[in-house]
Parts: sequence; structure tokens; C-alpha cells
Amino acid sequence: MPENQRDGMNYAPTAAKPEPVVKAGEFKFAAAFFDHGHIFGQTNGLTEAGGECKWAWDPDPKRLKEFCDKYPGVKAARSYDEILDDPEVKLVTAAAVPCERAEIGFRCLRAGKDYFTDKSPFTTLGQLDEARKVVKDTGCKYMCDFSERLHTEAGWHAGELIKEGAIGRVLQVLIMAPHNLNKPSRPDWFFEKEKYGGILTDIGSHQFEQFLAFTGSSDGKVNFARVENFSNDDTPGLEDFGEASITTDTGASCYCRIDWFNPRGLRTWGDGRTFILGTDGYIEIRKYIEITSDPKEEQVIYLVDHEGEKRIPCAGKIGFPFYGLLIRDVLNRTEDAMTQAHCFKAAELSMKAQAVADGLRS
Repeated sequence: MPENQRDGMNYAPTAAKPEPVVKAGEFKFAAAFFDHGHIFGQTNGLTEAGGECKWAWDPDPKRLKEFCDKYPGVKAARSYDEILDDPEVKLVTAAAVPCERAEIGFRCLRAGKDYFTDKSPFTTLGQLDEARKVVKDTGCKYMCDFSERLHTEAGWHAGELIKEGAIGRVLQVLIMAPHNLNKPSRPDWFFEKEKYGGILTDIGSHQFEQFLAFTGSSDGKVNFARVENFSNDDTPGLEDFGEASITTDTGASCYCRIDWFNPRGLRTWGDGRTFILGTDGYIEIRKYIEITSDPKEEQVIYLVDHEGEKRIPCAGKIGFPFYGLLIRDVLNRTEDAMTQAHCFKAAELSMKAQAVADGLRS
């Protein structure tokens, strides 16, 4: 297995069969702030859907060159302002240090462009409050790439099945998400809590977004949350374990466990699994790997209903429709990919859970 399959920070899926939703040159965007390798996944998703990355910018010349080398034809901007001043650019995608993402986004929106950031979109509730004001004032979008659902074929398809009523009304969602730590590859900010916001705020935001999406909820209440540093005394700012429970406004029960204890023997960077119980069946989503199986058989859904048992292979079959929907939303001012309220609520609940957990440790 290539080593990069163990590198979650630079995980960047590509579609087996890209499906452009616009003509060449119809949708131009820019990429900026490459502090996290997820920028490559964000860029892949947009370009595969027909977007044209016109500009790139990062304060680090090496990172900027690496990005432009990967995406030939992209222009290296002289500054972030040069991107914001270009009327052809409709959206900026970015993956800055988490605590800096909000202000970068506010500048983008105030320049009249939509913003598409890596998760988590914020590190404080104060940033979220300001974002709501800026969105209202500008009419621009502040979107987030919650890639554990949006950029996984099994994760996306499970949502479609649930909307179609495959398992009835959703009663419970359980998510387990071990991640590969690989300390030597991580930047300094990764170990500074005020910069990444805590494990529930950071990678936990993926799980809260899935809670809302799979249950069809618009809000929730935090019942319990806990974070710990179990095994990394040399980096006291790191939280290597987190868990949380919420009840959504539909009455569904949701629980997640996230951690940095992915074993070295696993051939990929994480074994993310989601279990969804409905009134008429249940689903298990294996987003990245089906352990001990042939790699071609990975990314599957198991569905059990009143008719029987089903195994649904997803790799190379579903694609990544979210990114095309996002492009159309930007052009048409619709909310088919994700509503602004949904994006902000996922971040809000993850940060509220983080606050509960922080309170228990104080």
C-alpha cells in the first residue's frame, strides 16, 4: 500500500468518473492558504465538477509552487488581495490554520465572493456569531467541506438511501472514527489547542454534520462530552480522544467517538464507520476500508431491512455529487448542496460539545 494512504492530512480523493456540471470557463475559483493538505481534496472536488482554478496563493512560496505544479494552468497570485480583486473569481477555497479560517472567510465574503473552507470552519462560538452577521450583510456563502460525508461515496450514498426511506425514520446514529496521528508529519499548530480548537471542534465537526444530515435534524442538545490526552504527554496541547452524545430535534440519539489511535497495521489512515438505526432497518457505512478485504471491495454500505440483507459496493460508482451541487448553488444562489443553517449548526454543536468537555477537565 502506498504510504500516502496512511496520510490522512493529505487525503485527497479523486472521482473515477468526473461529472462536470458547467462548461469550460463558466465557473472560476481560487485556492488559498495551504496549511492543511485537505486543500487538494477540496480542489479536486471542484475541478472534477467542471470548475477552473484560476488563482492560487499561500504565504509559503514552497507550498504555493507545489500546488501550482500539481494543478497546471493555475496562476500564482502575489497576494490574497489579488485573488479577492478579480471579478471572475466566484469562490475561494482554503485550508488555513483552523483559528485563522474565520477571518480569512470574512475578507472573502466582504469582497463579494463565496467561501469554501476545510473543517472545522471555526474554533470559537464568537467567530460563528460574527460569521452569521457577515453572511447576512453580504449575502455570500460560508461553506465547509465536511469531507467524511461529502467526499466519501458510501457516506453520500447512505444519505440518499435514508432520504428515500430505505430504513424508515432514523432513531440513532453511532460513529466511530479512529485517525492516524503520524506525529512527525504534523505542523506545530496541530498540537496547540487554541489554534485547532480541540478534538471535538476539529475532527468532531465531521460527526456532528453527519448527525444532522442522517437524522434530517436542524438542531440538537448536547447530553455528554469528554476529551482526554491519554497517551501523548510530550504534546500536552493535543487531545487524542473525544466522545460526545446529543439528542437531535427529531428525537434521534447520536454518539461519536473520535481518536488518534489508528493502529499502524491498518493499511489506510482511518477506519471510519457509521451505524444508523431506523424504524424499518439499519445501515452500516464503511467509508474508507473494509478490513481484510481486497482494496477493490472497500467503501461499502451494509443495509438490512424487512426484505433481507444487502451489501452495496460504492467505490467508483457514486462519485462526489456535492461539489457539482455547490458550484450550481454558487451560480444560481440556491442551497441544494447544503444550507447555510446546516453548515453553521454542525459547527455550533461541535463547539458546544467541546465546551462541555472542557468544563469537565477544568
